[in-house]
Amino acid sequence: MRPRLHTVVHLCAAVLAAGSLGTTLYHGVEERGAALAFGVLITVGELTRRNGTRIREAAPLAAAGALSYALLGETAGEPTRHGAAQVVTVVLAASLLGSVPHVGRGDGPTLDAPARRVLTVGFVAVCFQPLYNQGAFDGWGGPAHALLLLALLSLTALCDAVLAAALAHSRTGWPFPPVLRDELRAVPGIGAAVVATGAVMALGVAVVGLWALPVFSVPLLLAQLSYRRYAAVRATYRQTIASLARATEIAGCTPAGHARRVAALSQAVGRDLGLTEPELTVLEYAALMHDIGQLSLVDPVPAGATAALPVPEQRRIALLGGAVVRQTGVDPRVAGIVEQQADPHREQPLAARIVRVVNAYEEKSREGGPGGQLTALEELRLGTAGEYAPEVVEALARVLARNTGGT
Repeated sequence: MRPRLHTVVHLCAAVLAAGSLGTTLYHGVEERGAALAFGVLITVGELTRRNGTRIREAAPLAAAGALSYALLGETAGEPTRHGAAQVVTVVLAASLLGSVPHVGRGDGPTLDAPARRVLTVGFVAVCFQPLYNQGAFDGWGGPAHALLLLALLSLTALCDAVLAAALAHSRTGWPFPPVLRDELRAVPGIGAAVVATGAVMALGVAVVGLWALPVFSVPLLLAQLSYRRYAAVRATYRQTIASLARATEIAGCTPAGHARRVAALSQAVGRDLGLTEPELTVLEYAALMHDIGQLSLVDPVPAGATAALPVPEQRRIALLGGAVVRQTGVDPRVAGIVEQQADPHREQPLAARIVRVVNAYEEKSREGGPGGQLTALEELRLGTAGEYAPEVVEALARVLARNTGGT
């Protein structure tokens, strides 16, 4: 059985780290002051790490410091002598040291994060350090040197995006093109900040020395703090929507956890079909609130199972739900998806097709008992002629197959 891609990546990173460590121990550490300063910077960056499923770069200060050390050619006008192996060793040691508190709390980074860090830093260090130590860049002064650093860092950012997409594809089975597209969309954001800060740090240290590190770290730390506040606002917004969605459960209109299960499975199906992160967010909100129209009914639907109702009744409930969602101030696209979830699938947007299929599957599998999942999926496939979108049903089947180990 061939090893999966993320295992191969981890092995490559481990080989590079072991070789760099051995080389550094054999030759000794050059310019220990600079190595210590950059090691402290990377450690502080790791200590300020913020983990999360939707965070593109959890430790931007550590990433910028690592890239800056890989591109360091001078310190206060004096040429440096450290090589690529020492760069990888210092970055890895500092990253592991800064991750100790996170690991102790049980929220440390996965192996993917240090593997990506080692490979990307090793790539840019190998591209720059040997050529610089041989004098290949002696004629590159002023703007030419700055452009060289930016070009190398930009290439490294693109390689890191491809590597991150490949790791996500290997671990989750999500289609590679949409995952890569989401990674590339994040490059102009936090990726650009990391690249710019790394280049400015390397240039600043070359002119004024190691005192440039704390000075140029402040803007990135402030940006990270602002992003944390933005993420907290987004989390509060999502919690508000989830609380609204639970109103149907509290009122006894739907079973407990129904909206949450539909939202989670809808996101998985949306990823399989190639939706982007913003589209997945809208889909999640619509799936959470897809049954909120039942609050307007005088007589509740038994067990909240709207998939078994006549089509006109389904549309009436969907329109009532859309009207409620519009009053909450949520993104108007969410209300549109809720309103269209009972329309013929050829007239629905993709998100509404997904919500309809997943909701029907969840209701049918719940009613079918132990073998309800297979029965529900078969009923959905039989209904692709008119009620349910065939491509969504097949995407749901693929997601279920991955979640159950292919059975």
